[in-house]
Amino acid sequence: MTVEPLSRRTVLAAGLAGGVGAAAGFAGSRVTGGADGGHGTQTLMYPFRGEHQQGITTPAQQQMHLTAFDVTTDDRDELIALLTAWSRAAENLTAGLPVGALRVSRSAPPADTGEVHDLDAAGLTVTFGFGRTLFRDDDGTDRFELANRLPAPLAEDIPRMAAEKIDAGRSGGDLVVQACAEDPLVALHAIRNLTRIAFGTATVRWTQLGYGRVSSTGARQTTSRNLFGFKDGTASLRADQEDLLKDFVWVNDDDDAGDWMAGGSYLCARKIRMTMEVWDELSMLEQEKTIGRVKVSGGPLSGGEEFTAADFTARTGSGDLAIPEDSHIALVHPSRNAGVHMLRRGYNYTDGSDELGRLDAGLFFIAFVRDPRRHFTPVLARMQFDRLTEYLQHLTSSVFAIPPGMAEGHTYIGQQLFEAS
Repeated sequence: MTVEPLSRRTVLAAGLAGGVGAAAGFAGSRVTGGADGGHGTQTLMYPFRGEHQQGITTPAQQQMHLTAFDVTTDDRDELIALLTAWSRAAENLTAGLPVGALRVSRSAPPADTGEVHDLDAAGLTVTFGFGRTLFRDDDGTDRFELANRLPAPLAEDIPRMAAEKIDAGRSGGDLVVQACAEDPLVALHAIRNLTRIAFGTATVRWTQLGYGRVSSTGARQTTSRNLFGFKDGTASLRADQEDLLKDFVWVNDDDDAGDWMAGGSYLCARKIRMTMEVWDELSMLEQEKTIGRVKVSGGPLSGGEEFTAADFTARTGSGDLAIPEDSHIALVHPSRNAGVHMLRRGYNYTDGSDELGRLDAGLFFIAFVRDPRRHFTPVLARMQFDRLTEYLQHLTSSVFAIPPGMAEGHTYIGQQLFEAS
């Protein structure tokens, strides 16, 4: 199917910059991205409204720009006004439109910063979340009359783990916005304009850029490799595994805070520096025994190809376990963790080099789970026995509640939280 590319310039020229509704005729002519992971960035677009937020089971794009905010106002109405403005802007941006209606006055700043006027949506998704401190700050203050709606899974921070040196200033936050796209400029444009909208109501707490997806959420996406050169996330959940998503990713009606979180999830994030220079000097055999998989094929050391089930009882000719007990997959594989699954959506990151010339780079790990207490923290805790931990250092740690998708008729994301039924 051939579709003419649609850029913001086309929309602007047609005078349809008033929003999604105004451009419905244009939007309807475009190919909407599906769950198969197919690319084709000139026409790739995902619907903003739905049962679940986009950017979770959406086929993982190549670029991520994630920013956490601290809310500076104490006024509940101003917070709702921010979420309303953000939602309206995100719906436009993910449809390949300018952030808002054009201002005609040349004496005022333009509403849209303009750097992507010649580009289309590039598969942009925008995902919003709420941190624990939005409900009750570190002093116990209920700033927005939300404390009694704090989900129990969000009330508990992730306990201190092995090999971590957590920077509190680059962890947590009241709000989080995850923008993913096939074009880094499109993702930056989204965060830049949402940050402008937040001026006077919220300030940036920290930002993380990610590139080269290290996860496969689309049903037909191939497994990507991490900076150690191994396929990463072979056993991670994908969009077509609906029963497992229901069990391990989506908050259910009968879960804690299910009255407003049903259909949502929890985003767990860890920034993990990887010591590439040390890793690169390990023999291939030592690297593979650390991971528990063959480096080239991704198959388990017990034999077979990438998706062959790992046999943790198989032994080598010398009688040793083919997959060492302290290898990464032996400790984190779902079959070794009571069948617990995660939907992983991580990205590589690079922050340049350190003072010794070593790459300051690694994995920005993101997992979406139904309950971090049952589906994330226990698996993370087992990494203290993981020989891979010798080559990692955890630098940041965050958990956010991701409300369900915005339904038709709703005017802002998370409306169920603020307007009890």
